[in-house]
Amino acid sequence: MPVAQLKPPEPVLWQDGELFLLDQTQLPLTTVTEKQETVEQVWDSIKQLKVRGAPAIGIAGAYGLVMAVKPQTQLPISEFLAELERQANYLDSARPTAVNLRWALTRIVKKAQALSHLPVPELQEALEQEAVQIHNEDRQLCRRIGEHGLPLIKGGMGVLTHCNAGALATSELGTALSPLYLAHERGIRFKVYADETRPLLQGARLTSWELQQSGIDVTLICDNMAAHMMSQGLIDLVIVGTDRVAANGDVANKIGTLGVAILAQYFQIPFYVACPYSTIDFATAEGQSIVIEERSEDEVTHFGLRRTAPPNISVRNPAFDVTPHTLVTGLITERGIIRPPYIENLQLSYSA
Repeated sequence: MPVAQLKPPEPVLWQDGELFLLDQTQLPLTTVTEKQETVEQVWDSIKQLKVRGAPAIGIAGAYGLVMAVKPQTQLPISEFLAELERQANYLDSARPTAVNLRWALTRIVKKAQALSHLPVPELQEALEQEAVQIHNEDRQLCRRIGEHGLPLIKGGMGVLTHCNAGALATSELGTALSPLYLAHERGIRFKVYADETRPLLQGARLTSWELQQSGIDVTLICDNMAAHMMSQGLIDLVIVGTDRVAANGDVANKIGTLGVAILAQYFQIPFYVACPYSTIDFATAEGQSIVIEERSEDEVTHFGLRRTAPPNISVRNPAFDVTPHTLVTGLITERGIIRPPYIENLQLSYSA
């Protein structure tokens, strides 16, 4: 029998031509939705992780780009297109690792180029419709990802996830969490272990919160507890999201994912990565070519507002790591589960 679930707030909302973003830096204790007044504010919201998760960043970027050129409809078409490309490049600079942002911005720009014969006001309306379409498509593909991943979720299973690839990172059900939401709706009983995900605690603040809100049995653990939980036989499956998949199947995801994948291989636990097909970057041959974002040292030297490291200490803070395709059991996409060999099978899925 289906189990009623509480729907988490939407991370991105486009309403009457205005953009609203849920400020995820204030979760789980405070729920604040901010109206985005300028493209600079959208850039900052993406950079500061007020909106985060590759699909949600792409959706926010598409709306932000539409918003950025809305006051420019009096320009000649050539100048309007030039301004559109300039603002797209600006928004793309906010987060270099997640491919969905560039994908969504490029899609808007290409739409404008294809419709450049239209009067600029009509072109602007078409671009807004394209951004809404990107948003709606993400809702649909998240559900399809969940449907393809659903058979992996068995009764009594323990499932580990890292970072947040749920409703807060996308448009609705999420990617890695989508199979879990659908299994929960069907009354399948299982347990989720959520890594806290240092240094910004997306697992603690976001994943554990949204799963708890939905009535799913979730237990929060520190990142360095995953090996112990696996050794105790509590983890039967790992599902994570990703911000970019290289053409050979290497995946870039939140820092710490690589360690989880290595542990899963040691304990012979299936390690799946869930993502929309748009996250696969065929222009990047392998994971080592992916630009890894380095963030502020304050995220490492402080825990909340309290400093926890000595002054003047050297700090590294890569936001992502790359998991080799040899550690990935399968990629759960809206087109189905893609398994090794990835170079061949990703290309087959592309042409299908």
